[in-house]
Amino acid sequence: MKRLKIAVIMTAAMLLMAGCGDSERVISGDENQSSGGTVTGEGSAASAAAKGYTFVSQGVTVGIDMDAAPIVEGLGEPVSYYEAASCAFEGLDKIFTYNSFVIETYPDNEKDLVSRVILMDDSVSTPEGVTIGDTRARVEEVYGTEGAEESGRVVYSKDGMKLCFIFNAEDDSVISIEYQSTVLD
Repeated sequence: MKRLKIAVIMTAAMLLMAGCGDSERVISGDENQSSGGTVTGEGSAASAAAKGYTFVSQGVTVGIDMDAAPIVEGLGEPVSYYEAASCAFEGLDKIFTYNSFVIETYPDNEKDLVSRVILMDDSVSTPEGVTIGDTRARVEEVYGTEGAEESGRVVYSKDGMKLCFIFNAEDDSVISIEYQSTVLD
């Protein structure tokens, strides 16, 4: 059920992005991801290192508004790749789908910067140890009770980015975890 909800959300996101421009391309990659070393790519001109909350996979740190090139290189071949003309910026928005998470980017001059990271199942977690399926109480134990309620989700803001948790209305368990840039707010 969780994967179905996430698949529907991802499909909707891709359709929205596709509606922004004429140019789009989808590439399927190898199901096996190669492992990479620690990569903490540069961020936008104003930020040289990861800021706010970060996600880590295979020793690769993924931070919002960081340069996506060294991150993608460190993570290896995605399961699938999608790009479409950006609605908000000059260039292409890109989606890199890995086995348990998705990285979305936006163009910034000559670089692609990370705009969002979506965790898709309980095989990955935040560096603080929260995963899909955890309770609201667990999230509050780890991140505190200062999260803002926004559009049916609890949002923790830090250093110009957001860490968002969506909860199942029936049992108050986490059904979605997203790291988001505030660049489009």
